[in-house]
Amino acid sequence: MSTCVFIQIRCKPGTTYQVAEQIALREIHSELYSTSGEYDLMMKLYIPADADVGKYINDHLLDIDGIERSLTTMTFNAF
Repeated sequence: MSTCVFIQIRCKPGTTYQVAEQIALREIHSELYSTSGEYDLMMKLYIPADADVGKYINDHLLDIDGIERSLTTMTFNAF
Protein backbone atom coordinates (compact mmCIF):
# COMPACT_ATOMS: atom_id res chain seq x y z
CA MET A 1 0.00 0.00 0.00
CA SER A 2 1.26 3.50 -0.79
CA THR A 3 1.94 6.17 1.83
CA CYS A 4 -0.13 9.35 1.69
CA VAL A 5 1.73 12.56 2.55
CA PHE A 6 0.80 16.21 2.45
CA ILE A 7 3.55 18.60 1.42
CA GLN A 8 3.39 22.33 1.97
CA ILE A 9 5.68 24.31 -0.32
CA ARG A 10 7.07 27.80 0.10
CA CYS A 11 8.16 29.33 -3.19
CA LYS A 12 10.63 32.09 -3.89
CA PRO A 13 8.74 35.36 -4.49
CA GLY A 14 7.14 35.47 -7.92
CA THR A 15 7.64 31.77 -8.73
CA THR A 16 4.50 30.10 -7.33
CA TYR A 17 2.78 29.65 -10.69
CA GLN A 18 5.94 28.31 -12.33
CA VAL A 19 6.50 25.85 -9.46
CA ALA A 20 2.86 24.70 -9.64
CA GLU A 21 3.18 24.20 -13.41
CA GLN A 22 6.34 22.10 -13.01
CA ILE A 23 4.64 19.94 -10.37
CA ALA A 24 1.62 19.47 -12.64
CA LEU A 25 3.85 18.46 -15.57
CA ARG A 26 5.51 15.74 -13.48
CA GLU A 27 2.11 14.18 -12.70
CA ILE A 28 3.25 12.96 -9.28
CA HIS A 29 0.54 14.56 -7.17
CA SER A 30 -2.97 13.51 -6.32
CA GLU A 31 -4.12 17.04 -5.49
CA LEU A 32 -2.43 20.46 -5.64
CA TYR A 33 -3.75 23.65 -4.06
CA SER A 34 -2.73 27.28 -3.78
CA THR A 35 -2.86 28.29 -0.12
CA SER A 36 -2.63 31.36 2.07
CA GLY A 37 -0.33 31.75 5.01
CA GLU A 38 3.26 30.69 5.53
CA TYR A 39 3.30 28.31 2.52
CA ASP A 40 2.16 28.96 -1.06
CA LEU A 41 1.16 25.49 -2.24
CA MET A 42 -0.08 22.28 -0.66
CA MET A 43 -0.05 18.95 -2.41
CA LYS A 44 -1.31 15.49 -1.61
CA LEU A 45 1.06 12.81 -2.79
CA TYR A 46 1.01 9.02 -2.65
CA ILE A 47 4.48 7.53 -2.24
CA PRO A 48 4.94 3.97 -3.54
CA ALA A 49 5.13 1.39 -0.75
CA ASP A 50 8.64 0.29 -1.69
CA ALA A 51 10.05 3.84 -1.82
CA ASP A 52 11.82 5.79 0.91
CA VAL A 53 9.64 8.84 1.61
CA GLY A 54 12.46 11.36 1.99
CA LYS A 55 14.39 10.17 -1.05
CA TYR A 56 11.23 10.05 -3.19
CA ILE A 57 10.36 13.64 -2.29
CA ASN A 58 13.93 14.84 -2.87
CA ASP A 59 14.20 13.04 -6.22
CA HIS A 60 10.74 13.88 -7.60
CA LEU A 61 9.85 17.28 -6.15
CA LEU A 62 12.53 19.29 -4.40
CA ASP A 63 14.74 19.73 -7.46
CA ILE A 64 12.16 22.11 -8.96
CA ASP A 65 13.61 25.60 -9.31
CA GLY A 66 11.76 28.13 -7.17
CA ILE A 67 11.05 25.91 -4.17
CA GLU A 68 12.45 27.62 -1.12
CA ARG A 69 11.22 25.32 1.66
CA SER A 70 8.85 22.42 2.24
CA LEU A 71 7.03 20.82 5.14
CA THR A 72 5.97 17.18 4.84
CA THR A 73 3.19 15.73 6.97
CA MET A 74 3.01 11.94 7.08
CA THR A 75 -0.38 10.25 7.42
CA PHE A 76 -1.29 7.06 9.18
CA ASN A 77 -4.58 5.18 9.55
CA ALA A 78 -7.76 6.88 8.37
CA PHE A 79 -10.72 7.00 10.75
